[in-house]
Amino acid sequence: MDDAKIEKRVGVQATSDRLWELVSDLSRWNIWNPYETDVEGAIAFGGQLEMTEAFPGQPQRRVTARVAEWRPYVRLVWTENRGFLFRSLRYIDIEELDKGRCIVSSAHKFAGLRGELFHDKHRIALRDAHQAIVDRLKAEAEA
Repeated sequence: MDDAKIEKRVGVQATSDRLWELVSDLSRWNIWNPYETDVEGAIAFGGQLEMTEAFPGQPQRRVTARVAEWRPYVRLVWTENRGFLFRSLRYIDIEELDKGRCIVSSAHKFAGLRGELFHDKHRIALRDAHQAIVDRLKAEAEA
């Protein structure tokens, strides 16, 4: 499934605490994430997240996803079964190198035949969107 993965990473001059504060405050995602907005729900194992998704080249849609994994200050993972032969996994990772220096990642993984075809069709736009997400998260964390 690695062929159907898009991930962007950026170095951030901020603590993992600061980055997690931004990621875990779902009501404020609109500030740093222009593609997944109006986020509601609970970051908990098996928790549900609802958001408006509007990635470039795709129609805006309301998403209901399940929190698959989370670890405070480190990772948030959510999944969505998008229909027959189409599953997606999204994550934001925070890797603290030293106090006040981190790498943050934003990624999509697609599974199933339709998921892989979707990846192939939208790969470039999604790459650019994930770059914008990490760049804006960096700017907000360093502000």
